[in-house]
Amino acid sequence: MIYVTGRTDFTIEERTAITLGKFDGIHRGHQELLKRIKEKSPGLSTLVLTFDMSPAAFVKHEKESLITTNDERRHVVEAFGIDYLYEMSFTDQVMNLEAADFVRKVVKDLNVAYIAVGKDFRFGHKRAGDYKLLIDMAEECGYEIEIIDKLMYRAREISSTYVREMIANGDIETANSLLGYPFSVIGTVGYGRQLGRTIGIPTANVIPLDTKLLPPNGVYVSKVRIGDRTYGGVTNIGVKPTVGDKNEKGAETYIFDFNQNIYGQEITLELYYYVRPEKKFEFIDDLKYQMELDIQFAKNYLS
Repeated sequence: MIYVTGRTDFTIEERTAITLGKFDGIHRGHQELLKRIKEKSPGLSTLVLTFDMSPAAFVKHEKESLITTNDERRHVVEAFGIDYLYEMSFTDQVMNLEAADFVRKVVKDLNVAYIAVGKDFRFGHKRAGDYKLLIDMAEECGYEIEIIDKLMYRAREISSTYVREMIANGDIETANSLLGYPFSVIGTVGYGRQLGRTIGIPTANVIPLDTKLLPPNGVYVSKVRIGDRTYGGVTNIGVKPTVGDKNEKGAETYIFDFNQNIYGQEITLELYYYVRPEKKFEFIDDLKYQMELDIQFAKNYLS
């Protein structure tokens, strides 16, 4: 997959089938759009047009934390076999483009032959453009347009808002059902206080981006992807109240049957189930005992 980010001037020569949107989470509804444009290949190249949600862009334009960071979104889109992921910079110039002018720019720059969007897609200055405008402009701009209905789960439309609510509530199982894959945190393993090694339970510490949506502080059944291998694990989301002296929220994971040095490596944490809230223990031995219980619970769950 060709990944383009932080630009507004990207152009492409081959004819494309595209879908557009914020794509926070790449949930099952988004995946229907990816499947539709994939149906147009190999005759057309497939392209996902979204917006740069790097920390700098987030501070300027966003109010809610992100289900998927740029890097996490890229991994999911790539797994679907899409040819191009274009994260357009959401500059003031782009933000102030009238909706019709935005359509003309996209169609011209990206050589668009086919567009698939959902009924809730909005674009252009003050979000004035919608799927009806895309239908109206199809003949003028020479593209085929398809509007995809929302998917439902438990009598409710699948949306990023729905996913975000479930994560915020700690209902990871429902969030994963909506996403169609495990809610994940991608990050680089850093150094912690290394207390886990002293009690025989070494952990990998990841500090996610400030823009990343995290579930409530607590212990979660997890899996850990390192390179092309996946391991079971148990992850604590929070500030490590028993031993921590900072309020920095992170993800600390004990990886089952693993003893390699992975400091400085990127890993992916997949969360599956909320076990219990984060708790402050008076004694380290009490913490160790509870961690052993958590590890056994996670192993039973994963088996």
